[in-house]
Amino acid sequence: MRKTGIIFDPIFLEHDTGSHPENSARLEAVVSILKSSQFADSLVWTSPLPVTSTQLEAVHDPGYISHVEEQCRAGTVSLDADTIICRESYNAAVMAAGAVVTAVDKVMNGDFPTAFCPVRPPGHHAESARAMGFCLFNNVAVGACHARAAHGLGRVAIIDYDVHHGNGTQNAFYNDPSVYYVSLHQEYHYPGTGMERERGGAGAVGTNMNILMSAGDGDSAFIDRFDNDIIPALRKYEPEFIFLSSGFDAHKDDFLGGLSVTSSGYASMARKILDLASRLGHGRVVSVLEGGYNHQALAEAVEATVAEMVK
Repeated sequence: MRKTGIIFDPIFLEHDTGSHPENSARLEAVVSILKSSQFADSLVWTSPLPVTSTQLEAVHDPGYISHVEEQCRAGTVSLDADTIICRESYNAAVMAAGAVVTAVDKVMNGDFPTAFCPVRPPGHHAESARAMGFCLFNNVAVGACHARAAHGLGRVAIIDYDVHHGNGTQNAFYNDPSVYYVSLHQEYHYPGTGMERERGGAGAVGTNMNILMSAGDGDSAFIDRFDNDIIPALRKYEPEFIFLSSGFDAHKDDFLGGLSVTSSGYASMARKILDLASRLGHGRVVSVLEGGYNHQALAEAVEATVAEMVK
């Protein structure tokens, strides 16, 4: 087995959302199953550094960043109807984005070829100047920007298989041909974005792929889209670094989605991306936790995914 980095900090558990579906018990279940897994000896638990203002401002408006910090310190209980915060939420969010930056640096420096970031709050709905859908800062977008700025990469790919479209990530890179964004998400579902006709803006046409899945679609439908659409497109694009925006709420047992993916299906999708990264000659894959709200299903899907990373 090969080593895989797990970029984690206990501050993620201090983002207190009460009885909200996105709560700390999600991460407790994930950490517990990874530490007791058969491949636990192959996991390199690594503490992240907090994201810097420069790294965060590559994606987010400075005024918005200050607003989030001020609202958290003031003890505000929410930024919108869906996005709960507490006094420690800003610190957790800064460390969550920092975890992805740390993962990028560790992978690029050869400490381990792949990494998984079990972070919260999640990130893919966060816009440049707006919190949305449980998300404060767009963790994977910050990581992608860092991969380019700090390591000189010219082509980065993000594959997002959360049940919800990653509107924030798409908007961050819609006009940027150096990032290829792919999203598989349930049609007619929150946040109502991510149409298939959206293929990239001026100068970046063909570097945005939205795939609308239907309620009840399971493993075979997802694997078919990987085999026939995603893998061929990415093979042609030749990304130098691949991120997985890993939402596990498309799981058949998740109560916020209507898709029917199993833990085995998630493992298969991860394996296809890992194989692609290997064929491209670099093997660099960083997976970042997004959704997943049935704690047992989430933990099992994460275990199945990380098991593929250590093979």
